[in-house]
Amino acid sequence: MKIKDFGVEIHMNAYENDCTYNLAETCVSSMTLAELMELTEGKEKILSEIVGLRLSYGHIEGSPDFKRNIASLYKSANEKNIVTTHGAIGANHLVLQTLVEPGDETISILPTYQQLYSIPESVEANVRILPLSAENKFLPDLELLAEYMTDKVRIVCINNPNNPSGSVMDREYLEKIVEIVNPYGAYILCDEVYRGLTHEGDNLTASIFDLYDKGVSTSSMSKVFSLAGLRLGWIVAPEDVIERVNRHRDYNTISCGVIDDYLAALALKHKDKIFARSLEIVRNNLKILDDWINSEPNFSYTKPKGGTTAFLKLNLDMPSEEFCQRLLKETGVLLVPGAAFDMEGYVRIGYAYEPVLLKTGLEKISEFAKELNKS
Repeated sequence: MKIKDFGVEIHMNAYENDCTYNLAETCVSSMTLAELMELTEGKEKILSEIVGLRLSYGHIEGSPDFKRNIASLYKSANEKNIVTTHGAIGANHLVLQTLVEPGDETISILPTYQQLYSIPESVEANVRILPLSAENKFLPDLELLAEYMTDKVRIVCINNPNNPSGSVMDREYLEKIVEIVNPYGAYILCDEVYRGLTHEGDNLTASIFDLYDKGVSTSSMSKVFSLAGLRLGWIVAPEDVIERVNRHRDYNTISCGVIDDYLAALALKHKDKIFARSLEIVRNNLKILDDWINSEPNFSYTKPKGGTTAFLKLNLDMPSEEFCQRLLKETGVLLVPGAAFDMEGYVRIGYAYEPVLLKTGLEKISEFAKELNKS
């Protein structure tokens, strides 16, 4: 099986450990184990329970506690609708591997996480790209989606809140997508890894699983819950889809770690405290980013409505990859080029970073851009 190079992951792997200001990071500022313990049930209690855990394979499809706490994030999910995975990246891969066959038609938005279109391409599905644009606030064009739909479409892939733009489809918008897709019997896969980080009003957007009988939600502990090191995610889907996914999962996962499962269940049990922490970070930092962008002539953006990232329009005559590499070399600031999202002319910035470092990084970007304009 041939598959296209994963642009974002290759870029991050190459540079993120050598930068001073990681403004490419997409997780809300990661917690230490000590911080998680303090925020939840205390070090003494948690350590006493962890040291008593038997390091077996554990619950193959996820512990009852973890799955029950995942279900609490949805209106209509129960444990039979859930299976745990190695991050959302494992969740998306399993869903697409299970549901897409050679010759199927699939639809994916772009820009988004590359899995959603490159994995179907790799199994020789016919992928149609639904382009997102600043003119439409980086929301899917519903008329174009309707034009794309045929009886051959197997799955429609979306991402909400969107990575990289931070656009958010509210319940009404998602319901319109369901209304378009439903007559054709296609699945809708929604990567909801940033769900819980809407910047105004209710922080939890509606889940596609709760809106559509063929809706599949994927998410993880990484972005919103600041626990990427656990490498745990999940799929929430109709029971028949979960059953089929599990037959594939047996070949590449078996189970996830029992200590990771324990800590993830603990975090979800106290999700309100973690949501509060994450929302405070991203909402305050978005103000920093917005103030900067409003005074910065070399960049513009569609202001994010959710998530941890923004897609900055590069108002400079330079390819995005060259810009990012020179920026890193000369200032220590890491961004992701739009080319890694198959969308030139943009760079992605992550702003769920320590505020002082975010401000310093933004200042260095401005200084670098000014020097470019002089040359």
